[in-house]
Amino acid sequence: MAAGAVLTLVVLRRRYLVVDVTGPSMTPTFLDGDRVLVRRMPGERVRPGQVVVLEGPELPAELRALVPRAEPLGLLLKRVAAVPGDAVPAYVAGAPALVPDGKLVVLSDNPAAGVDSRFVGLFSTAGVAGVVLRRM
Repeated sequence: MAAGAVLTLVVLRRRYLVVDVTGPSMTPTFLDGDRVLVRRMPGERVRPGQVVVLEGPELPAELRALVPRAEPLGLLLKRVAAVPGDAVPAYVAGAPALVPDGKLVVLSDNPAAGVDSRFVGLFSTAGVAGVVLRRM
């Protein structure tokens, strides 16, 4: 019986992830301190409107002074605005007309409090950990 329970836990950990929300960037959808259940999924399978957990980019030098830390941003919670083949919204500076393969446009639900594609451009689909299923 114990082996079955261990196997079940291993399978669940491969499919799901629990993430603590920090910061106000996804307010009002998710609040600082919320915990969310994330289904692991490759970035190529996400769709516009879904909230994803993904790796933050290395910040350009001009933005490092605006963010209180110089290291990469770590895992972020963001809403997918456009996927490969979609038109790139006008607010994403310096991007091509269409989202290229392997890239995403992601936004904060609270634009005044988040670092997203408006500031750092396109994000990599390879950095996607999964899609948020629900608040816990």
